[in-house]
Amino acid sequence: MLVNPVSLLMPAPLQETRQAAPSPGGTEAVARSFSDLLQQKLGELNNLQQQADALTQEYLAGQVQDVHQVMLALEQANLSLQLAMQVRNKAVEAYQEISRMQV
Repeated sequence: MLVNPVSLLMPAPLQETRQAAPSPGGTEAVARSFSDLLQQKLGELNNLQQQADALTQEYLAGQVQDVHQVMLALEQANLSLQLAMQVRNKAVEAYQEISRMQV
Protein backbone atom coordinates (compact mmCIF):
# COMPACT_ATOMS: atom_id res chain seq x y z
CA MET A 1 0.00 0.00 0.00
CA LEU A 2 1.46 3.33 -1.10
CA VAL A 3 0.98 6.27 1.26
CA ASN A 4 1.64 9.73 -0.15
CA PRO A 5 3.30 12.28 2.13
CA VAL A 6 1.09 15.13 3.27
CA SER A 7 3.24 17.66 1.41
CA LEU A 8 2.20 16.11 -1.91
CA LEU A 9 -1.47 16.52 -1.05
CA MET A 10 -1.17 20.19 -0.11
CA PRO A 11 -1.63 22.82 -2.84
CA ALA A 12 1.58 24.58 -3.87
CA PRO A 13 0.78 27.97 -2.24
CA LEU A 14 0.26 26.28 1.13
CA GLN A 15 3.54 24.38 0.82
CA GLU A 16 5.43 27.60 0.15
CA THR A 17 3.96 29.45 3.13
CA ARG A 18 4.50 26.48 5.39
CA GLN A 19 8.19 26.35 4.58
CA ALA A 20 8.77 30.11 4.68
CA ALA A 21 10.71 31.45 7.64
CA PRO A 22 8.92 34.02 9.80
CA SER A 23 9.88 37.57 8.97
CA PRO A 24 10.85 40.13 11.61
CA GLY A 25 7.83 42.07 12.81
CA GLY A 26 5.70 39.23 11.47
CA THR A 27 2.93 39.59 14.02
CA GLU A 28 1.88 42.98 12.69
CA ALA A 29 2.14 41.79 9.08
CA VAL A 30 0.05 38.70 9.84
CA ALA A 31 -2.56 40.77 11.68
CA ARG A 32 -2.69 43.25 8.81
CA SER A 33 -2.98 40.51 6.18
CA PHE A 34 -5.68 38.75 8.21
CA SER A 35 -7.56 42.03 8.55
CA ASP A 36 -7.27 42.65 4.80
CA LEU A 37 -8.45 39.12 4.03
CA LEU A 38 -11.37 39.47 6.41
CA GLN A 39 -12.39 42.81 4.87
CA GLN A 40 -12.16 41.32 1.37
CA LYS A 41 -14.29 38.29 2.23
CA LEU A 42 -16.90 40.38 4.03
CA GLY A 43 -17.03 42.64 0.97
CA GLU A 44 -17.61 39.60 -1.24
CA LEU A 45 -20.36 38.44 1.12
CA ASN A 46 -21.97 41.88 0.94
CA ASN A 47 -21.80 41.81 -2.87
CA LEU A 48 -23.50 38.39 -2.95
CA GLN A 49 -26.26 39.67 -0.68
CA GLN A 50 -26.76 42.78 -2.83
CA GLN A 51 -26.84 40.73 -6.06
CA ALA A 52 -29.43 38.39 -4.56
CA ASP A 53 -31.53 41.35 -3.44
CA ALA A 54 -31.25 42.98 -6.87
CA LEU A 55 -32.28 39.76 -8.63
CA THR A 56 -35.22 39.37 -6.26
CA GLN A 57 -36.37 42.92 -6.99
CA GLU A 58 -35.97 42.36 -10.74
CA TYR A 59 -37.95 39.12 -10.49
CA LEU A 60 -40.73 40.82 -8.58
CA ALA A 61 -40.80 43.60 -11.18
CA GLY A 62 -41.11 40.99 -13.95
CA GLN A 63 -37.73 41.77 -15.52
CA VAL A 64 -36.27 38.30 -14.80
CA GLN A 65 -38.23 35.29 -16.00
CA ASP A 66 -35.89 32.55 -14.73
CA VAL A 67 -36.86 31.80 -11.13
CA HIS A 68 -34.00 29.28 -10.93
CA GLN A 69 -31.43 32.04 -11.38
CA VAL A 70 -33.01 34.00 -8.53
CA MET A 71 -33.19 30.98 -6.25
CA LEU A 72 -29.56 30.05 -6.95
CA ALA A 73 -28.41 33.59 -6.14
CA LEU A 74 -30.46 33.59 -2.91
CA GLU A 75 -29.13 30.19 -1.85
CA GLN A 76 -25.54 31.17 -2.63
CA ALA A 77 -25.93 34.32 -0.53
CA ASN A 78 -27.57 32.31 2.25
CA LEU A 79 -24.83 29.67 2.32
CA SER A 80 -22.13 32.35 2.29
CA LEU A 81 -23.78 34.10 5.22
CA GLN A 82 -24.07 30.83 7.15
CA LEU A 83 -20.40 30.09 6.52
CA ALA A 84 -19.41 33.56 7.72
CA MET A 85 -21.49 33.08 10.86
CA GLN A 86 -19.83 29.73 11.60
CA VAL A 87 -16.37 31.21 11.09
CA ARG A 88 -17.32 34.04 13.45
CA ASN A 89 -18.61 31.57 16.03
CA LYS A 90 -15.38 29.55 15.86
CA ALA A 91 -13.29 32.72 16.22
CA VAL A 92 -15.30 33.78 19.27
CA GLU A 93 -14.93 30.29 20.77
CA ALA A 94 -11.18 30.40 20.21
CA TYR A 95 -10.94 33.85 21.79
CA GLN A 96 -12.95 32.71 24.81
CA GLU A 97 -10.80 29.63 25.23
CA ILE A 98 -7.61 31.69 25.05
CA SER A 99 -8.99 34.17 27.57
CA ARG A 100 -9.69 31.30 30.00
CA MET A 101 -6.10 30.06 29.82
CA GLN A 102 -3.99 30.59 32.88
CA VAL A 103 -0.64 32.23 32.36
